[in-house]
Amino acid sequence: MSSPGEDRVAPEEPAAPEPAAPGEPAPGEPVAEAGDPAAGTEEADVAPGGNGGVEEAAARIEADLDAVLRERDEYLEALRRLQADFENYRKRVVRQQTEHLEHAAAGLVEKLLPALDAADAAVAHGADAVAPVLSALLDVLAKEGLERLEPDGEPFDPNEHEAVAHEPGESDDGGSVVTEVLRVGYRWKGRVLRPAMVKVRG
Repeated sequence: MSSPGEDRVAPEEPAAPEPAAPGEPAPGEPVAEAGDPAAGTEEADVAPGGNGGVEEAAARIEADLDAVLRERDEYLEALRRLQADFENYRKRVVRQQTEHLEHAAAGLVEKLLPALDAADAAVAHGADAVAPVLSALLDVLAKEGLERLEPDGEPFDPNEHEAVAHEPGESDDGGSVVTEVLRVGYRWKGRVLRPAMVKVRG
């Protein structure tokens, strides 16, 4: 027969609460309701500082962009000046080369004038075989810019004629008139290379 103390059962101890999952309130911790001013206080405190940083970064970017644009405009202006200087230099070089070639050609033609005078004299004395050669040479030179000055019967022009003989008389307009060409003159590309030697009346 059992004693009274052996039939009594010991009371069970309460189980320990399980740990709360991440993001869930712990047992006994008050749960924040939606719309509660206390909720999100940390976010509200951080937001103004974050916007200020963005505005400051935007201001720095805008200042850097303005500096880059100014530098670009300075480079473009310098490039335009360089292009203009180079174009002026190119034109000057071309003009100098052209003038040099024209002077060289004029010097060569001037050296040929005694030969042309000799050919003219030969033709005047009946050397018919020289006439075709002289004509061909004059045609070539004329294409390059040579002009013969033979002002027989024209008014005397001291810029293109050299009067070496004079005979009395009056012309219709009262001025001097060329009555005879003693030596042909030449003009090269509009510039008198040698004046015509003439006899004038008046």
